[in-house]
Amino acid sequence: MYPGSHVKTRADQPAFIMASTGETVTYAELEARTNRLAHFLRNRGLKRLDHYSIFMENNARYLECCGAGERAGLYFTCINSYLKADELAYIINNSESRVLIFSEEKRAIAEEALRQCPKVEVSLVVDGPGNGTTILNLDEATACLPATPIADESLGTAMLYSSGTTGRPKGIVRPLPDQLPSQQLPLFDFLNKLWRYREGLIYLSPAPLYHSAPQAAVNLVIRNGGTAIIMERFDPEHYLQLVEKYRPTHTQLVPTMFSRMLKLPDAVRDRYDVSSLLVAIHAAAPCPPRVKEQMIDWWGPIIHEYYGATEGLGFTACDTEQWLAHRGTVGKVLLGELHVLDENMQPCPKETPGTLWFKTATPFEYFNDPKRTAEARSADGSMSTVGDIGYVDDDGFLYLTDRATFMIVSGGVNIYPQECENLLITHPKVADAAVFGVPNEDLGEEVKAVVQPMPGIAPDQALAEELTQFCLKNLSHQKCPRSIDFEAELPRLPTGKLYKRLLRDRYGATARAVSSDRAHALFPAHAVCIAGAFRPMILLSLSLSASRSARTVGEPAAARRDREI
Repeated sequence: MYPGSHVKTRADQPAFIMASTGETVTYAELEARTNRLAHFLRNRGLKRLDHYSIFMENNARYLECCGAGERAGLYFTCINSYLKADELAYIINNSESRVLIFSEEKRAIAEEALRQCPKVEVSLVVDGPGNGTTILNLDEATACLPATPIADESLGTAMLYSSGTTGRPKGIVRPLPDQLPSQQLPLFDFLNKLWRYREGLIYLSPAPLYHSAPQAAVNLVIRNGGTAIIMERFDPEHYLQLVEKYRPTHTQLVPTMFSRMLKLPDAVRDRYDVSSLLVAIHAAAPCPPRVKEQMIDWWGPIIHEYYGATEGLGFTACDTEQWLAHRGTVGKVLLGELHVLDENMQPCPKETPGTLWFKTATPFEYFNDPKRTAEARSADGSMSTVGDIGYVDDDGFLYLTDRATFMIVSGGVNIYPQECENLLITHPKVADAAVFGVPNEDLGEEVKAVVQPMPGIAPDQALAEELTQFCLKNLSHQKCPRSIDFEAELPRLPTGKLYKRLLRDRYGATARAVSSDRAHALFPAHAVCIAGAFRPMILLSLSLSASRSARTVGEPAAARRDREI
């Protein structure tokens, strides 16, 4: 979020606008604010390569809190704003942050976490009162500091943490080049060319700024002298309203945002003019092919997709034309060298899924975690992986199937649940879906689906049977859920990623207490008690006499091996 030379030529132009409030921050204001905060951090003893953390919802102060570190040679960690105190404390401590910046909205959680963080020397609250000692108001703390750059400016960068969808979050740290913040990294030049970013563009950002993709996109917009429209939170109709109001040319979304816009009534979708959009990028989570086809039908051939972990192992991308010719692909490799390997680290044949290993495009380590760094590397150290599973076709296009950690082994058959998830989300009565494995005494694991129904749709036995039949008509038996449960809302991050680990762990514990004979019955209706939910479950019971949380429908699995993707 470095304004650079644009502050001289575009001083009064909005660098960004908050979507709900209309609050505008100009390039001149952003320059002054980032400089003052950079001075504060220096005055508190933070030198190049030191760390601080940011814990806030999307707000008008977020970008300056990043920008100060970017021009002071610091690592700044933007923390998931939905974390609880213990989770927040873990990241603050693990990152060795010496300063925490938080919002008044997150104050209670931040203060609870700080009691577990003895190395934090001072905290800043951006929109609330300080306590006079350990917590200072940001404006008061920086009011008398210079609005001009610090004397020793150098490039800083984010040190972000993995989402923790498959385990405890890991800090991803890359070597920090010793250069001025005004010197643009080669990656920015690459992305400018790929997605046709241009000087003065208007960009609509609907995603949380703590995530790597939207943060990098907004940074690129400001480095191009553009204006970013930042949504505090995503709402499908509000997003369309903003497109019509601000006429953005570029935007970046996640597949769940596509799904939620597509499920708006036709009259609502047709009400808004989206013709200004020239480039709509999506990533972060798998996009069901049918959802993407519908978006192309609606918006035209402007949809771009990419795949790249926060670790920066490698990067693939495709435009609409390429995707239509290779339906379901995430593109060709543009950065890094891809190898698809089996469990013995041998190359997989074309069209055969295996673990994705990259000769890394960008060096990285997991901060203060040499064990997990080593686990992500090949024995000779030449390749890295995050555990994604996929295959390459004859034309060199990559297709993702799932994460290795979510692969289901049922009766000796490897099942990748992403395919079933992609199918279920296309059903008109389904708002969201998760598919994963749960213990089965005979098969080892069985396929479980948890579905969030659309508003107004009853989560009953009839819906479970309808969805089961829908799966059976489109997938082989062994890929279909043997049981379907319902929840009011799935634990999906605003970034689009599903916290499937929470579901899998909880249902796994529950499944061990459930008699296995239901797994062999043909479409029986049972009530299963699910305990320890992250959110209140929808209460269902055949008898309506007990507080039970889910409707379950069973379906027999085929015994044959099926490797279809």
